[in-house]
Amino acid sequence: MSPGEIFSAVVLLLLVIDPFGNVPVVMAAIGNAPAARRRRIVLRECLIAYAILAAFMVGGRTFLDWLQLSRESLAIAGGIILFLIALRMVFRHPEGLFGDVPGSEPFIVPLAVPAIAGPSALATVMLMASREPARLPEWMAALTVAMVVATLVLLAATRLTRLLGERGMVAIERLMGLVLTALAVQMLLDGIRAFVAQFGG
Repeated sequence: MSPGEIFSAVVLLLLVIDPFGNVPVVMAAIGNAPAARRRRIVLRECLIAYAILAAFMVGGRTFLDWLQLSRESLAIAGGIILFLIALRMVFRHPEGLFGDVPGSEPFIVPLAVPAIAGPSALATVMLMASREPARLPEWMAALTVAMVVATLVLLAATRLTRLLGERGMVAIERLMGLVLTALAVQMLLDGIRAFVAQFGG
């Protein structure tokens, strides 16, 4: 795999994990926690999310076989999910991407799942591994890099909010939503093209 392909995979994973879009979720979820514990909470939730995403990446192909799902169906479903998430990023919903977030200290929900390891991210890692299983080490490397970047962004949530302000965070989230929309449409088209090709020859 070329460096360009790895970079593309990292960018795709960052878009579906959406660390900038999750900054407000993190701020709301850890708002009631003592300042000394906030970094630990974020690190713990990111590690849990990474473990879940890695498990879905490694076991995604087996999971698809158990459910008797084709790669084409996963590509189409993943494209639809990504598209819906992207729309909520561009046209911001009052309740955020994942609905109301409780103010108490989070554990797994809502930060690890579904904020970081959400349906779109899970579908994406499964699709990446199932399409080219021989490149699993490269996909894992891309996931690791993406999660490191996402963790650093979420650890800096307080500083980013002060620096960019609410409007700045909304602008970044909408920009990421625009890029993710294009990627979602491309994933959907690839799935449809592969499905149609089965009947063509």
